Amino acid sequence: MVGRTFRIGQIVPSSNTTMETEIPAILRAREAMRPDERFTFHSSRMRMKKVTREELAAMDGDSDRCALELSDARVDVMGYACLVAIMSMGHGYHRTSQQRLHRRTVENGGAAPVVTSAGALIDGLQAIGARKVAVITPYMQPLTAMVVDYIEAEGVSVLDRISLQIEDNLAVGRHDPAKLIGIAKSLDLSQVDALVLSACVQMPSLAVLPAVEDAVGKPVVSAAVCTAFRMLEELGLETIAPDAGALLSGRYTRQPARAMAQ
Repeated sequence: MVGRTFRIGQIVPSSNTTMETEIPAILRAREAMRPDERFTFHSSRMRMKKVTREELAAMDGDSDRCALELSDARVDVMGYACLVAIMSMGHGYHRTSQQRLHRRTVENGGAAPVVTSAGALIDGLQAIGARKVAVITPYMQPLTAMVVDYIEAEGVSVLDRISLQIEDNLAVGRHDPAKLIGIAKSLDLSQVDALVLSACVQMPSLAVLPAVEDAVGKPVVSAAVCTAFRMLEELGLETIAPDAGALLSGRYTRQPARAMAQ
């Protein structure tokens, strides 16, 4: 018997094809474990085709409109589903974005907590106690360097990284996740606490994440899995879902950081 339905809102780049696949997949799988819960999914889009600093900055300017549109639907939680757009705006910008977009929902009479995939990745790594990580990104080298710098500014050292150098965002979404198994094995993971299998919400990884975690013997996360983790926290739900790696095993539960002013 269904006890409650939760409305999940996502602000996504117009060319993103993955977050509206992986977030629902994680939460639909959770429904099988928690039959008293149901989730519905709602999106608003920001124009972006190529992953460049210029397009990312222009796209971020659209996020306020998207937050307003989603708050019209009275969603229960909202996710800003573009990690690199947030990180390209400077250190700590995920906090600024979350607070600003939350204010838009309050002003519209549909107050909802807002998480960003950038902030969620940091929070997810902190939740599992990861201080040293390796990272796989689809980005060109300069954007990968920027992502690494952002992560390290939050107190997490990146000991190894691979940049797949894919600029077109649709091509990122078409990257075969099975290739990530071999790519992950090519990294030096000897000293890391965790692997970020996809530091990009557009590069699919959920289908192979458990297999990679088994192969490397360390916690494996992705930007999408971390976003789902933070959404569950903000909804006040246990952070558990099947086949999504250690972070959503139920072993890592924190008190949600509800610092957004009502």
